[in-house]
Amino acid sequence: MPACLLCGHLSILVLNSVSDPSNILFSGLNLSSELQRALQEKNYTQPSPIQAAAIPHLLEGRDLMGCAQTGTGKTAAFALPILHLLTSNPKPRQPNRPRVLILTPTRELASQIAENFAAYGKHLHLKHLVIFGGVNQNPQIRALHSGVDIVIATPGRLVDLGQQGYVELSGVEIFVLDEADRMLDMGFAPDVKRIMGKLPARRQSMLFSATMPAPIMEIANKLLHDPVVVKVDPVASTVERISQQVCFVEKEHKLALLVHILKEHPKGLVLVFARTKHGSNKLVKWLDREGIHAGAIHGDKSQAARERALEQFRTGKVRVLVATDIAARGIDVKGITLVINFDVPNEPESYVHRIGRTARAGAEGLAIAFCSADERPFLRDIEKLIRLSLSVMENHPHVSTVPVKPAQRSGGPKPGQGNSGGANDRRNPRNNNARRRSHSSR
Repeated sequence: MPACLLCGHLSILVLNSVSDPSNILFSGLNLSSELQRALQEKNYTQPSPIQAAAIPHLLEGRDLMGCAQTGTGKTAAFALPILHLLTSNPKPRQPNRPRVLILTPTRELASQIAENFAAYGKHLHLKHLVIFGGVNQNPQIRALHSGVDIVIATPGRLVDLGQQGYVELSGVEIFVLDEADRMLDMGFAPDVKRIMGKLPARRQSMLFSATMPAPIMEIANKLLHDPVVVKVDPVASTVERISQQVCFVEKEHKLALLVHILKEHPKGLVLVFARTKHGSNKLVKWLDREGIHAGAIHGDKSQAARERALEQFRTGKVRVLVATDIAARGIDVKGITLVINFDVPNEPESYVHRIGRTARAGAEGLAIAFCSADERPFLRDIEKLIRLSLSVMENHPHVSTVPVKPAQRSGGPKPGQGNSGGANDRRNPRNNNARRRSHSSR
């Protein structure tokens, strides 16, 4: 039963889920025949929870706030209604005046959203354009001048083009602010507010964010009018099919441990998270010396280099991709079976985003955190957020000599086994109580 609540001045209707999403099919949603055909060609029959909950409201023109993490299917949740609404109300294209603006924090995520629009809209006569920095702006300027229906942009380049008079936002009918929390983390708040100030008062707006801190709610108050809020999973929840483990290791032994873990898990793609750009490069050089093909993706890489590294990872030419948080946002690659937190993030929400890169689309995955003595406070914050103590892996050759209070021990279960934080815990509530006690005094 939906519950009504008041967040500041924003009156919202929260739908935690549809009553029975398993009974809903794409064919039962009021989408055009061209969209239905594209979905059938991709063998998509059943919408994800956020798609089932959001699409009907968006088709009715409602504003919407979606609380969902990357990998829940939220791109299709807004892409399909947008494509339907544009084709239901066709208009001639005007130079530099898009009808739809989708704002997203990273170039990689913008490109992936564009790929979704291309796939779902393959039988439609709509044009979309991706705008981001790090590349020559002239092709983007020419495309805008020729007229496009949909612009998918990162904030910095969009503001630059607007200031030069190459894009006009007064004709935007639908606005999407995607990954709003990461947008603010990356310092884009001034640009976002500047862009919002250029939008027409009458429009349909959507905001998607994995977390809803006060600054996001402040933007939502200004952006959204009488919105429906779809909250698919608890903000702090982690994917149930991920086995989560921690290796206590001294900082100087992390590199050796990384090689050991990679050799222990020789199959599948591996995503490694480092705290800094320099650290990412250092890891790649170390792995190369050990005969392990790896690539790096971070903010100091050119756009071409980032796309090349991502493509090599996606196709399996390199098995290991080392990334920083900002650069990895939006990475959605099938076949990632292992996520390694080489550095434990100091923001617990980042941990949730990181490990969410594995166990996609029903697959299982494993997440391992390398925790040095100075990172244990970060680990406590993570466990408090996810309401789960990570299983301790003891059978590795670089166990830290710094004493750790006894906790649940692990021989290293395979993906899908061990303490996933999911159904197994619910079947045995005593496990939850034990885990909550485990690392409480580290």
